Amino acid sequence: MPNQIMMQIKNQWNRYNERQLVCPPFTEDRYGTTTKCPHVASGRSSLVSFPRQPTTKLPNRINHSIPRINTAPAHPTHASSINGKMRLPRQTSIGTGYDLLNSIFSPDGRNFQVEYAVKAVENGGTSIGIRCDEGVVLAVEKVVASKLAKAGANKRIGTVDSHIGIVYSGMTPDGRHFIDRARDESYSWRQNFKAPIPTADLASRMGSYLQAYTMYGSVRPFGITGIIGGVDTSEDTPVAGEVGSGPACGAGGKVAGKKHGGPFLYMVEPSGQYWGYYGAATGKGRQTAKGELEKLDLQSGGSMTLLQAVKEAARIIYVAQKDNKDKDFELEMTWISTADGPTKGRHVEVPKELREEAERLAKAEDESDDEEDESDKKDDDKMEE
Repeated sequence: MPNQIMMQIKNQWNRYNERQLVCPPFTEDRYGTTTKCPHVASGRSSLVSFPRQPTTKLPNRINHSIPRINTAPAHPTHASSINGKMRLPRQTSIGTGYDLLNSIFSPDGRNFQVEYAVKAVENGGTSIGIRCDEGVVLAVEKVVASKLAKAGANKRIGTVDSHIGIVYSGMTPDGRHFIDRARDESYSWRQNFKAPIPTADLASRMGSYLQAYTMYGSVRPFGITGIIGGVDTSEDTPVAGEVGSGPACGAGGKVAGKKHGGPFLYMVEPSGQYWGYYGAATGKGRQTAKGELEKLDLQSGGSMTLLQAVKEAARIIYVAQKDNKDKDFELEMTWISTADGPTKGRHVEVPKELREEAERLAKAEDESDDEEDESDKKDDDKMEE
Protein backbone atom coordinates (compact mmCIF):
# COMPACT_ATOMS: atom_id res chain seq x y z
CA MET A 1 0.00 0.00 0.00
CA PRO A 2 2.70 2.58 0.77
CA ASN A 3 4.37 1.77 -2.53
CA GLN A 4 1.14 2.47 -4.38
CA ILE A 5 0.81 5.85 -2.65
CA MET A 6 4.40 6.75 -3.55
CA MET A 7 3.83 5.78 -7.19
CA GLN A 8 0.66 7.86 -7.23
CA ILE A 9 2.50 10.88 -5.82
CA LYS A 10 5.31 10.43 -8.34
CA ASN A 11 2.84 10.31 -11.21
CA GLN A 12 1.13 13.41 -9.87
CA TRP A 13 4.46 15.30 -9.80
CA ASN A 14 5.18 14.27 -13.38
CA ARG A 15 1.74 15.34 -14.51
CA TYR A 16 2.05 18.61 -12.61
CA ASN A 17 5.39 19.35 -14.25
CA GLU A 18 3.75 18.73 -17.63
CA ARG A 19 1.03 21.26 -16.71
CA GLN A 20 -1.72 18.60 -16.53
CA LEU A 21 -2.66 19.23 -12.88
CA VAL A 22 -3.99 22.30 -11.16
CA CYS A 23 -2.04 21.83 -7.93
CA PRO A 24 1.15 19.99 -6.89
CA PRO A 25 1.02 16.90 -4.64
CA PHE A 26 2.62 18.84 -1.79
CA THR A 27 2.61 22.50 -0.85
CA GLU A 28 4.79 24.31 1.65
CA ASP A 29 3.86 27.56 3.35
CA ARG A 30 6.20 30.29 4.58
CA TYR A 31 6.51 28.59 7.98
CA GLY A 32 7.85 25.36 6.45
CA THR A 33 4.67 23.34 7.03
CA THR A 34 4.13 20.69 4.32
CA THR A 35 0.51 19.91 3.35
CA LYS A 36 -0.76 17.19 1.05
CA CYS A 37 -2.93 18.07 -1.86
CA PRO A 38 -6.60 17.41 -0.86
CA HIS A 39 -6.99 15.11 -3.84
CA VAL A 40 -4.07 12.98 -2.65
CA ALA A 41 -5.32 13.01 0.96
CA SER A 42 -8.76 11.78 -0.11
CA GLY A 43 -7.18 8.96 -2.05
CA ARG A 44 -9.13 9.75 -5.20
CA SER A 45 -7.40 8.57 -8.36
CA SER A 46 -9.27 10.97 -10.63
CA LEU A 47 -7.46 14.29 -10.06
CA VAL A 48 -8.64 17.72 -11.07
CA SER A 49 -6.85 18.67 -14.28
CA PHE A 50 -7.18 20.99 -17.20
CA PRO A 51 -6.74 20.11 -20.86
CA ARG A 52 -3.23 20.52 -22.21
CA GLN A 53 -2.78 23.36 -24.67
CA PRO A 54 -1.91 22.27 -28.20
CA THR A 55 1.70 23.00 -29.04
CA THR A 56 3.72 22.81 -32.22
CA LYS A 57 6.71 20.58 -31.88
CA LEU A 58 9.83 22.04 -33.48
CA PRO A 59 12.90 20.13 -34.58
CA ASN A 60 15.70 19.73 -32.10
CA ARG A 61 17.95 22.62 -33.21
CA ILE A 62 16.79 24.30 -36.38
CA ASN A 63 13.38 24.95 -37.84
CA HIS A 64 13.99 23.92 -41.44
CA SER A 65 10.83 25.67 -42.59
CA ILE A 66 12.68 28.96 -42.11
CA PRO A 67 15.07 29.69 -45.00
CA ARG A 68 18.70 29.74 -43.87
CA ILE A 69 20.71 32.67 -45.13
CA ASN A 70 24.01 31.90 -43.45
CA THR A 71 25.61 28.60 -44.43
CA ALA A 72 29.20 29.24 -43.38
CA PRO A 73 30.88 27.03 -40.78
CA ALA A 74 30.58 28.11 -37.19
CA HIS A 75 33.08 30.58 -35.78
CA PRO A 76 33.22 31.91 -32.21
CA THR A 77 31.62 35.24 -31.47
CA HIS A 78 28.55 35.01 -29.26
CA ALA A 79 27.74 31.68 -27.61
CA SER A 80 24.31 30.62 -26.42
CA SER A 81 23.42 27.84 -24.01
CA ILE A 82 21.18 24.91 -24.95
CA ASN A 83 20.60 22.15 -22.41
CA GLY A 84 23.59 23.32 -20.43
CA LYS A 85 25.94 23.14 -23.44
CA MET A 86 27.56 26.04 -25.28
CA ARG A 87 26.46 26.45 -28.88
CA LEU A 88 28.29 28.75 -31.30
CA PRO A 89 26.27 30.56 -33.99
CA ARG A 90 27.04 30.33 -37.65
CA GLN A 91 28.66 33.43 -39.15
CA THR A 92 30.22 34.68 -42.35
CA SER A 93 32.94 37.19 -43.09
CA ILE A 94 30.55 39.59 -44.83
CA GLY A 95 29.76 41.19 -41.49
CA THR A 96 27.32 38.69 -39.98
CA GLY A 97 28.55 37.83 -36.54
CA TYR A 98 31.94 39.42 -36.98
CA ASP A 99 30.48 42.93 -36.73
CA LEU A 100 28.78 42.38 -33.39
CA LEU A 101 31.88 43.38 -31.42
CA ASN A 102 34.74 45.64 -32.38
CA SER A 103 37.19 43.31 -30.65
CA ILE A 104 36.67 40.58 -33.27
CA PHE A 105 38.52 40.18 -36.55
CA SER A 106 37.03 38.36 -39.51
CA PRO A 107 39.00 35.50 -41.10
CA ASP A 108 40.32 37.89 -43.76
CA GLY A 109 41.62 40.31 -41.12
CA ARG A 110 38.91 42.97 -41.22
CA ASN A 111 37.40 44.85 -38.30
CA PHE A 112 33.88 45.64 -39.43
CA GLN A 113 33.04 48.02 -36.59
CA VAL A 114 35.97 50.25 -37.57
CA GLU A 115 34.87 50.12 -41.20
CA TYR A 116 31.36 51.16 -40.19
CA ALA A 117 32.86 54.10 -38.28
CA VAL A 118 34.66 55.14 -41.47
CA LYS A 119 31.30 55.04 -43.26
CA ALA A 120 29.91 57.43 -40.64
CA VAL A 121 32.79 59.80 -41.40
CA GLU A 122 32.05 59.63 -45.12
CA ASN A 123 28.50 60.82 -44.44
CA GLY A 124 29.77 64.02 -42.82
CA GLY A 125 30.73 67.31 -44.41
CA THR A 126 34.09 67.72 -46.11
CA SER A 127 36.98 68.86 -43.91
CA ILE A 128 40.43 69.84 -45.16
CA GLY A 129 43.71 71.05 -43.76
CA ILE A 130 46.47 72.84 -45.67
CA ARG A 131 50.01 73.21 -44.37
CA CYS A 132 52.46 75.68 -45.91
CA ASP A 133 55.68 77.29 -44.75
CA GLU A 134 53.80 80.22 -43.21
CA GLY A 135 51.23 78.24 -41.20
CA VAL A 136 48.17 75.99 -41.32
CA VAL A 137 44.62 76.54 -42.59
CA LEU A 138 41.64 74.42 -41.46
CA ALA A 139 38.29 74.48 -43.27
CA VAL A 140 35.06 72.50 -43.11
CA GLU A 141 31.80 72.30 -45.02
CA LYS A 142 29.16 72.57 -42.29
CA VAL A 143 25.85 71.40 -43.74
CA VAL A 144 22.86 73.41 -42.49
CA ALA A 145 20.36 70.85 -41.18
CA SER A 146 17.53 73.35 -40.72
CA LYS A 147 16.74 76.88 -41.81
CA LEU A 148 15.87 77.62 -38.19
CA ALA A 149 19.40 76.83 -37.02
CA LYS A 150 21.39 79.78 -35.77
CA ALA A 151 24.22 80.81 -38.06
CA GLY A 152 27.60 80.03 -36.61
CA ALA A 153 26.30 77.46 -34.11
CA ASN A 154 27.47 73.85 -33.84
CA LYS A 155 31.04 74.59 -34.84
CA ARG A 156 33.17 71.81 -36.29
CA ILE A 157 36.52 73.44 -35.51
CA GLY A 158 37.81 73.73 -31.96
CA THR A 159 40.83 75.29 -30.30
CA VAL A 160 42.81 72.81 -28.21
CA ASP A 161 45.65 75.08 -27.14
CA SER A 162 46.64 78.56 -28.17
CA HIS A 163 48.71 77.13 -31.05
CA ILE A 164 46.65 74.06 -32.04
CA GLY A 165 43.24 73.58 -33.66
CA ILE A 166 41.19 70.55 -34.69
CA VAL A 167 38.61 70.12 -37.44
CA TYR A 168 36.60 66.91 -37.82
CA SER A 169 34.11 65.16 -40.08
CA GLY A 170 31.52 62.67 -38.89
CA MET A 171 29.30 62.53 -35.83
CA THR A 172 29.15 65.86 -34.03
CA PRO A 173 28.90 64.47 -30.45
CA ASP A 174 31.93 62.26 -31.06
CA GLY A 175 33.83 65.22 -32.45
CA ARG A 176 33.06 67.36 -29.41
CA HIS A 177 34.28 64.62 -27.09
CA PHE A 178 37.40 64.21 -29.24
CA ILE A 179 38.22 67.90 -28.88
CA ASP A 180 37.53 67.87 -25.14
CA ARG A 181 39.88 64.92 -24.72
CA ALA A 182 42.55 66.73 -26.74
CA ARG A 183 42.21 69.71 -24.42
CA ASP A 184 42.70 67.44 -21.42
CA GLU A 185 45.85 66.01 -22.99
CA SER A 186 47.17 69.49 -23.70
CA TYR A 187 46.48 70.61 -20.14
CA SER A 188 48.17 67.50 -18.74
CA TRP A 189 51.26 68.19 -20.84
CA ARG A 190 51.47 71.77 -19.58
CA GLN A 191 51.14 70.60 -15.99
CA ASN A 192 53.92 68.03 -16.37
CA PHE A 193 56.41 69.79 -18.64
CA LYS A 194 55.53 73.50 -18.12
CA ALA A 195 55.39 73.99 -21.89
CA PRO A 196 52.79 73.78 -24.69
CA ILE A 197 52.27 70.34 -26.15
CA PRO A 198 53.88 69.73 -29.57
CA THR A 199 51.44 68.98 -32.35
CA ALA A 200 52.95 65.56 -33.08
CA ASP A 201 52.67 64.45 -29.47
CA LEU A 202 49.02 65.50 -29.34
CA ALA A 203 48.36 63.51 -32.51
CA SER A 204 50.13 60.51 -30.98
CA ARG A 205 48.09 60.67 -27.78
CA MET A 206 44.80 61.11 -29.60
CA GLY A 207 45.63 58.24 -31.92
CA SER A 208 46.23 56.02 -28.91
CA TYR A 209 42.95 57.18 -27.39
CA LEU A 210 40.95 56.31 -30.51
CA GLN A 211 42.77 53.00 -30.88
CA ALA A 212 41.71 51.97 -27.38
CA TYR A 213 38.07 52.25 -28.50
CA THR A 214 38.66 49.51 -31.09
CA MET A 215 39.80 46.85 -28.60
CA TYR A 216 36.90 46.35 -26.18
CA GLY A 217 33.42 45.04 -26.76
CA SER A 218 31.87 47.42 -24.24
CA VAL A 219 32.61 50.51 -26.37
CA ARG A 220 32.37 51.49 -30.01
CA PRO A 221 34.86 53.24 -32.30
CA PHE A 222 34.64 57.00 -32.75
CA GLY A 223 32.62 58.01 -35.80
CA ILE A 224 34.93 60.89 -36.71
CA THR A 225 38.21 61.64 -38.42
CA GLY A 226 40.09 64.56 -36.93
CA ILE A 227 42.60 66.84 -38.64
CA ILE A 228 45.02 68.41 -36.15
CA GLY A 229 46.93 71.52 -37.19
CA GLY A 230 49.37 73.55 -35.15
CA VAL A 231 52.46 75.73 -35.19
CA ASP A 232 55.08 74.73 -32.63
CA THR A 233 57.59 77.18 -31.21
CA SER A 234 61.06 77.00 -32.73
CA GLU A 235 63.02 77.71 -29.57
CA ASP A 236 66.32 75.87 -29.15
CA THR A 237 65.66 74.34 -25.73
CA PRO A 238 67.52 71.58 -23.84
CA VAL A 239 66.17 68.18 -24.80
CA ALA A 240 67.95 65.82 -22.40
CA GLY A 241 65.33 63.40 -21.10
CA GLU A 242 62.46 65.21 -22.81
CA VAL A 243 60.09 64.09 -25.53
CA GLY A 244 58.96 66.12 -28.48
CA SER A 245 58.07 66.10 -32.16
CA GLY A 246 61.40 66.41 -33.89
CA PRO A 247 61.30 65.39 -37.57
CA ALA A 248 64.82 63.93 -37.26
CA CYS A 249 63.68 61.38 -34.69
CA GLY A 250 59.98 61.22 -35.45
CA ALA A 251 57.26 61.67 -32.87
CA GLY A 252 58.79 61.07 -29.46
CA GLY A 253 62.26 62.65 -29.58
CA LYS A 254 64.27 65.78 -30.32
CA VAL A 255 67.85 66.34 -31.36
CA ALA A 256 69.98 68.68 -29.25
CA GLY A 257 71.13 71.85 -30.98
CA LYS A 258 68.29 71.86 -33.53
CA LYS A 259 65.09 73.84 -33.72
CA HIS A 260 61.98 71.74 -34.01
CA GLY A 261 59.22 74.27 -34.49
CA GLY A 262 57.10 75.29 -37.43
CA PRO A 263 53.73 74.25 -38.84
CA PHE A 264 52.47 70.67 -38.54
CA LEU A 265 49.40 68.86 -39.84
CA TYR A 266 48.15 65.41 -38.81
CA MET A 267 45.02 63.39 -39.54
CA VAL A 268 43.74 60.83 -36.99
CA GLU A 269 41.39 58.12 -38.28
CA PRO A 270 38.80 56.07 -36.33
CA SER A 271 41.22 53.15 -36.13
CA GLY A 272 43.71 55.33 -34.25
CA GLN A 273 46.08 55.54 -37.20
CA TYR A 274 47.57 58.97 -37.84
CA TRP A 275 49.94 60.41 -40.40
CA GLY A 276 51.58 63.76 -41.06
CA TYR A 277 50.41 65.63 -44.16
CA TYR A 278 50.97 68.75 -46.20
CA GLY A 279 47.33 68.58 -47.25
CA ALA A 280 44.63 66.35 -45.72
CA ALA A 281 40.95 65.83 -46.54
CA THR A 282 38.15 63.74 -45.07
CA GLY A 283 34.39 63.54 -45.24
CA LYS A 284 31.96 63.09 -48.09
CA GLY A 285 33.97 64.98 -50.71
CA ARG A 286 37.39 63.73 -49.66
CA GLN A 287 38.32 62.21 -53.04
CA THR A 288 37.64 65.42 -54.95
CA ALA A 289 39.38 67.48 -52.27
CA LYS A 290 42.45 65.22 -52.32
CA GLY A 291 42.70 65.62 -56.08
CA GLU A 292 42.64 69.42 -55.73
CA LEU A 293 45.16 69.40 -52.88
CA GLU A 294 47.62 67.36 -54.93
CA LYS A 295 47.71 70.16 -57.50
CA LEU A 296 49.01 72.69 -54.95
CA ASP A 297 52.67 73.41 -54.22
CA LEU A 298 52.66 72.56 -50.52
CA GLN A 299 56.07 70.95 -50.00
CA SER A 300 58.66 72.63 -47.79
CA GLY A 301 60.06 75.64 -49.61
CA GLY A 302 56.99 75.83 -51.84
CA SER A 303 55.46 78.98 -53.22
CA MET A 304 52.16 78.70 -51.33
CA THR A 305 51.54 81.56 -48.89
CA LEU A 306 49.12 81.55 -45.98
CA LEU A 307 46.72 83.98 -47.71
CA GLN A 308 46.74 81.84 -50.83
CA ALA A 309 46.09 78.76 -48.69
CA VAL A 310 42.95 80.43 -47.27
CA LYS A 311 41.59 81.11 -50.76
CA GLU A 312 42.49 77.64 -51.97
CA ALA A 313 40.79 76.06 -48.96
CA ALA A 314 37.54 77.88 -49.74
CA ARG A 315 37.76 76.95 -53.42
CA ILE A 316 38.38 73.26 -52.65
CA ILE A 317 35.42 73.12 -50.26
CA TYR A 318 33.12 74.53 -52.95
CA VAL A 319 34.50 72.14 -55.57
CA ALA A 320 34.00 69.15 -53.26
CA GLN A 321 30.48 70.33 -52.46
CA LYS A 322 29.26 70.18 -56.06
CA ASP A 323 27.61 66.81 -55.54
CA ASN A 324 25.46 68.24 -52.73
CA LYS A 325 24.39 71.54 -54.24
CA ASP A 326 20.84 71.00 -53.06
CA LYS A 327 22.00 71.37 -49.45
CA ASP A 328 22.93 74.69 -47.89
CA PHE A 329 26.18 74.86 -45.97
CA GLU A 330 28.35 77.26 -44.04
CA LEU A 331 32.07 77.60 -44.64
CA GLU A 332 34.01 77.55 -41.39
CA MET A 333 37.72 78.42 -41.55
CA THR A 334 40.52 79.00 -39.07
CA TRP A 335 44.24 79.56 -39.46
CA ILE A 336 47.49 79.49 -37.51
CA SER A 337 50.51 81.46 -38.65
CA THR A 338 54.10 81.45 -37.49
CA ALA A 339 55.22 83.88 -34.80
CA ASP A 340 55.90 86.62 -37.36
CA GLY A 341 52.62 86.08 -39.24
CA PRO A 342 49.15 87.65 -38.95
CA THR A 343 48.02 85.44 -36.02
CA LYS A 344 51.35 85.51 -34.11
CA GLY A 345 51.32 81.74 -33.71
CA ARG A 346 47.76 81.53 -32.34
CA HIS A 347 44.82 79.50 -33.65
CA VAL A 348 42.03 81.95 -34.54
CA GLU A 349 39.17 82.25 -37.00
CA VAL A 350 39.89 83.69 -40.41
CA PRO A 351 38.75 87.35 -40.44
CA LYS A 352 35.26 87.80 -41.82
CA GLU A 353 36.39 90.07 -44.65
CA LEU A 354 39.03 87.61 -45.83
CA ARG A 355 36.66 84.65 -45.57
CA GLU A 356 33.93 86.43 -47.54
CA GLU A 357 36.44 87.39 -50.23
CA ALA A 358 37.64 83.78 -50.45
CA GLU A 359 34.03 82.59 -50.74
CA ARG A 360 33.27 85.15 -53.44
CA LEU A 361 36.24 84.01 -55.52
CA ALA A 362 35.30 80.36 -55.00
CA LYS A 363 31.69 80.96 -56.09
CA ALA A 364 32.80 82.94 -59.14
CA GLU A 365 35.14 80.16 -60.24
CA ASP A 366 32.45 77.58 -59.62
CA GLU A 367 29.94 79.49 -61.74
CA SER A 368 32.47 79.91 -64.56
CA ASP A 369 33.14 76.18 -64.53
CA ASP A 370 29.40 75.49 -64.76
CA GLU A 371 29.09 77.85 -67.74
CA GLU A 372 31.98 76.11 -69.48
CA ASP A 373 30.36 72.74 -68.87
CA GLU A 374 27.07 73.96 -70.32
CA SER A 375 28.78 75.41 -73.40
CA ASP A 376 30.71 72.18 -73.94
CA LYS A 377 27.47 70.22 -73.65
CA LYS A 378 25.79 72.43 -76.24
CA ASP A 379 28.73 71.97 -78.61
CA ASP A 380 28.52 68.22 -78.19
CA ASP A 381 24.80 68.30 -78.95
CA LYS A 382 25.43 70.29 -82.15
CA MET A 383 28.10 67.85 -83.24
CA GLU A 384 25.68 64.96 -82.75
CA GLU A 385 23.03 66.74 -84.83
